[in-house]
Amino acid sequence: MSENNQLRDVFGAIADPTRRRLLQLLAEAEELPLHELTAQFQMGRTAISKHLAILKEAGLVLDRKVGRETRFRLNASPLREIYDWLAIYSKF
Repeated sequence: MSENNQLRDVFGAIADPTRRRLLQLLAEAEELPLHELTAQFQMGRTAISKHLAILKEAGLVLDRKVGRETRFRLNASPLREIYDWLAIYSKF
């Protein structure tokens, strides 16, 4: 794990294709509310919320309350750990 004292390993967090898609959606927008993220999947709010919680534990997603709505945004800095690891294999 990186120096951020994350609760969850970044590699484990991105292992799931749904979570990778969530990160992609958040990378394409400044921030998105849960209902907009949920609309992109064939699963309910609860399932998407669980995936977001895992990403949040890994430090990859930040959230903030705006009224009754929670908005999510990407925090890409923990992905540096993966980038650095993959860089070792770039010569192949």
